[in-house]
Amino acid sequence: MSSPTGADPRPAIRRTAEGDWVVVGRRCRACAEPVAYAWPRCPSCGSAVEPAHFGPRGTVWSSTVVRIAVPGHAPPYSLAYVDLDDGPRVLAHVPGRNADEPTPIGSTARLIGVSDDGDLQVEVTG
Repeated sequence: MSSPTGADPRPAIRRTAEGDWVVVGRRCRACAEPVAYAWPRCPSCGSAVEPAHFGPRGTVWSSTVVRIAVPGHAPPYSLAYVDLDDGPRVLAHVPGRNADEPTPIGSTARLIGVSDDGDLQVEVTG
């Protein structure tokens, strides 16, 4: 699912009072669908949404190693889709990961902030 038209496609994150990073999104009041963006209505059922925070932990759903040059990112680097606990799926960079292998599917991950370029980052914890 893409972000609302004209918006930065990366989810917003913030640090909690406890020091954890969380994705700032919305949850549908009717169907409980979690969304990682500030949608005005639920993209699944069209009902009203309310602010919600997701994370800081999740499970790696899929991953890859990017081996081509992309402006602002030196290859190779690891990316993973992470299903946040009780939340949406987000795309994140996995810094420090051996870029020769994708992150194992099913690994646990934790949000660790954003890169200098504003990309969501996770670390693999298990």
